[in-house]
Amino acid sequence: MMLQGKKVLVTGAGGFIASHLVERLAIEGARVRAFVRYNSRGDVGRLRLLPLEVFSQVEVIAGDLRDAEAVRAAMKGVDTVFHLGALIAIPYSYLHPREVVETNVLGTLNVLMAARDLGTRRVVHTSTSEVYGTAQYTPIDERHPLQGQSPYSASKISADKIAESFYRSFDLPVVTIRPFNTYGPRQSARAVIPTIISQALTRPEVHLGSLEPARDLTFVSDTVEGFLLGAQAEGVLGQEINLGNNETITVGDLCQKIFAILGKSPQIVVEERRKRPEKSEVMVLQASNQKAGQLLGWQPKVSLDEGLRITIEWIAEHLDLYRPDEYMI
Repeated sequence: MMLQGKKVLVTGAGGFIASHLVERLAIEGARVRAFVRYNSRGDVGRLRLLPLEVFSQVEVIAGDLRDAEAVRAAMKGVDTVFHLGALIAIPYSYLHPREVVETNVLGTLNVLMAARDLGTRRVVHTSTSEVYGTAQYTPIDERHPLQGQSPYSASKISADKIAESFYRSFDLPVVTIRPFNTYGPRQSARAVIPTIISQALTRPEVHLGSLEPARDLTFVSDTVEGFLLGAQAEGVLGQEINLGNNETITVGDLCQKIFAILGKSPQIVVEERRKRPEKSEVMVLQASNQKAGQLLGWQPKVSLDEGLRITIEWIAEHLDLYRPDEYMI
């Protein structure tokens, strides 16, 4: 790995995907600086679940992406920035759109401006499949129109376009990685797979929102591999690159697959409060990963069945992290 011995920054490092990226970078010999959102409890999020021998190698810096000075200080002396920091919960974006926009848009602007001024070798910017909205055609390639179907998706469209503008206007070395729905150990109950698993393990009923939406699910180790390739590959600057399996499964069918692995048959209860607003629901997200294969040499390696078994085993061992009776936004 060309990042061995290099100083790298991961923003949003306390989050699900970022914690796995931090772990992989540290294990492979990068000098990792983790930027986490400050709180008075000193809570570093999912980083606290890293093995101690790995976490002890990580430099943790607390701050806020909206604070340009804090971002700049964290980026000094850094070779590569993996910008994963964002407020990502879609239901939360309905309640607090201003905070979501400030964090996701201004936070990204702060990272890009600091990278330009400091001469950062590369910025790996994180997008989301939500920027596409409900598919106009499938599989969705990077030319698909962008649709702001939630305040969250609109904020990420804005962040992606600002990243594009810094590449075109200032020749900033940035590549945008666009994961479809990532899952795996350490994911919070805000996401559908941990919601299903934690309830199915402990309750006779599984409470969900809409069962019809179809998603393209990628195991977290595959997503992390895409980020690492994006940081090192040639000929990718200024590009937006999907990471996905080119396969979909509906939420309802996903439930049945998880139930079959568990050997359980809970009743599914659909709750209106868990549904997105009708015009905001994204019905189908199916990735074309052709560009990722061509530019990064990336292909997903972990099957859905294998990934679900690993995730189920991890959640079963960490049920204290979940509150199955509560709806987490």
